[in-house]
Amino acid sequence: MTAAEFIQSLPQKANPEALAGHNTCFQFEIAGEGGGDFTVNIVEGKLSVENGLHGTPNCSVKTKAETLVKVVKGEENAASAVMFGKIKISNLGEMMKYAKVFGLM
Repeated sequence: MTAAEFIQSLPQKANPEALAGHNTCFQFEIAGEGGGDFTVNIVEGKLSVENGLHGTPNCSVKTKAETLVKVVKGEENAASAVMFGKIKISNLGEMMKYAKVFGLM
């Protein structure tokens, strides 16, 4: 699975009950082969993914495709990747709310 495929699969993985009443916007800038720019919106329990960067995000995430794939596969610890600057997150609190929903923890 590539980083882009992972991001694009989020709507199928998200539990609408866990997202009920939530509204947020994430932008992912994933560099390298298998990456890309994506906007993930959560509006009233529905998660959608768009190619490109749209709107004003509550949280921006920047990383390399290789790093994201390793985190998703459990080959690299997400917290360590953030601490060592491999993943840059603009609003850590917002990411923590949704990390399990996204399959990052």
